[in-house]
Amino acid sequence: MTETVLLVGGGGREHAIARAVADDCALYACANVRNPGIRRLAEGFETIDETDAAAVADYATDVGADLAVIGPESALEAGVADALDDAGVYAFGPRAEEARLETDKAYQREFMEENAIPGCPDYAVFDDMAAACEYIDEYDGDLAVKPAGLTGGKGVKVIGDQVTAEEAKAYLRDADYDRVVLEERLVGEEFTIQAFVANGDVRTTPAVQDHKRAYEGDDGPNTGGMGSYSDTGLSLPFMREGDYEAAVDVLDSVVDALPDYKGVLYGQFMLTDEGPKVVEFNARFGDPEAMNTLPVLETPFVDVLAAARDGDPLPELSFSGEATVCKYAVPDGYPTDPDAGAEIAVDEESAGDALLYYASVDERDGRLYTTTSRAFAVVGRGDSIAAAEAQAEDALAAAGDRVRIRHDIGTADLVQRRIDHMDEIRS
Repeated sequence: MTETVLLVGGGGREHAIARAVADDCALYACANVRNPGIRRLAEGFETIDETDAAAVADYATDVGADLAVIGPESALEAGVADALDDAGVYAFGPRAEEARLETDKAYQREFMEENAIPGCPDYAVFDDMAAACEYIDEYDGDLAVKPAGLTGGKGVKVIGDQVTAEEAKAYLRDADYDRVVLEERLVGEEFTIQAFVANGDVRTTPAVQDHKRAYEGDDGPNTGGMGSYSDTGLSLPFMREGDYEAAVDVLDSVVDALPDYKGVLYGQFMLTDEGPKVVEFNARFGDPEAMNTLPVLETPFVDVLAAARDGDPLPELSFSGEATVCKYAVPDGYPTDPDAGAEIAVDEESAGDALLYYASVDERDGRLYTTTSRAFAVVGRGDSIAAAEAQAEDALAAAGDRVRIRHDIGTADLVQRRIDHMDEIRS
């Protein structure tokens, strides 16, 4: 029997999900914006506010969905998984209470401490910004300043890296946050591991390194992610034997403490001289990390979804063994002053063997326009990171004008800098 799957969300991550399932199901989608890539793959596409849980559930029942996949964290926070489950449509995504693992950073750290989850840094939670500023003055070392709620990956300020202590305190006084988490600054190399979770099973995917900084050379403000890469195996070049397994142990311990968790559990780790520490957890696929993981997943993703719904053991995952490099095209001025509303021309044919994923674009009358967020991504695959990077770079001929790209992602020079950095830290 062919499954009917509802996809919630309209970004690059969701385009990757759509491509991973479309050949094996009847796909329907709903999102705030009409992603042209998803729209072509789906049998039906409805423009619905992704945080309107009741409307999403109504659409799911209207199309006879058997399964649903929720992309954005804002939808999880709004209880879309709860509404779908309650309507009899199995949602591959955590209910709002369990999604607090991502949507409430104070809860996240307290959960880790209470359940002895390894890799938790020193932290303190404040709802009084004056007290938080006093803590900064008294703390012996640098701190990461994190709003407790969702900020789209752009709210964190790191003392000693992005801001001074005085700038961090000014940020807290001016930002109007209800609660903030101050935690020790972790020094090392970041990486992420995404796991499929249901019925107590945990199936992990290859490690990915995302690049948050806006400009080449890891300069500029943080973004939602300018691109990312994965290697031919589960690990990354700067990781040593045992690092991947140590991070997976952390994910396993989370699921042991949350046995009803379902969906994607994404661990963002900092590889330090003491091993992996947890930067944060996300309760959904990463964007761009989904675009590294799903194209090399050979196990049909629909089989994972169906097993999760049916209470069966999740299938063991098989991957192609290819490296991947993802590079995002973003509007000029992104992220501080993006050139929204600019018409762009995307030549899909020029992408060649690379994959092209639409993200935040506005399609009107057959034309594409930028929004305030990332426009589209290209993903190269190959038998090495270098080969995947070359394919992705060749594909960027599709980008045209009025967008900006970090061309250094996945290059040999940048990867070697990661290796050298970890060698220096560990020595």
